[in-house]
Amino acid sequence: MSVLLESGHHRILLDTGASEVFVRNAELLDIDLTTVDYVFISHGHNDHAGGLHHFLRINERAKIIVSPDAINGKFFSMRGNLHSISTEWPEINDERLLMTDHTCEVAEGIYAIAHIPRIHPMPKGNRNLYVQNSDGDYIHDDFRHELALYINGLLFTGCAHSGLENIMAACPYPVHSVVGGFHLLDGQEPEEELLALAHRLRNHYPETQFYTSHCTGDNVFKVMKDIMGEQLHSFCAGTIIRTK
Repeated sequence: MSVLLESGHHRILLDTGASEVFVRNAELLDIDLTTVDYVFISHGHNDHAGGLHHFLRINERAKIIVSPDAINGKFFSMRGNLHSISTEWPEINDERLLMTDHTCEVAEGIYAIAHIPRIHPMPKGNRNLYVQNSDGDYIHDDFRHELALYINGLLFTGCAHSGLENIMAACPYPVHSVVGGFHLLDGQEPEEELLALAHRLRNHYPETQFYTSHCTGDNVFKVMKDIMGEQLHSFCAGTIIRTK
């Protein structure tokens, strides 16, 4: 997952994927990454932050927005066999780090949504995700390291490990567009729960457009699309989304 967000004032790279692939894609799309002002890292997993050191070789000025819990955490998945999904963080000068663990305006017009309350159900795919504590024990990840980003009516969810509805409920600003993964994963949530979620999103946020990819399964998308219709869109590498 890596998305370039262009507003009237900023160019923000939303996550960096797991490798240098986003750099090659940017070259193919004739995007100059040296002009990026901010990098927003949604959480500590390596498929979202693993490419950061490649970016830092290209861009010497952009500030990095991230949770300190993402940098300090040790993350693991038990899908299949136990394996690390932690990020190997590059050295970043303190003046370039904008670390936050609470909801706030981290830069002019850019808001981080942090420590998202669990009002609504959490994605069932989270049950395979763990953190390692100071005693070396594996405990279920509570995703305190996850941030969402808000700017000019657009809400970026990253993977939405905290739950899409929880993230939207935690955002105190009006949202016209949601971009990112839903972390629903094919085969995890029963179809009736997906249908109920789609109905709630359509009914509670009738004016909001949802753009999703990455960890939203293909079958999940089809089930929700049948209910949400033109409110729900998919995106892939190279997609250009123009919002309000």
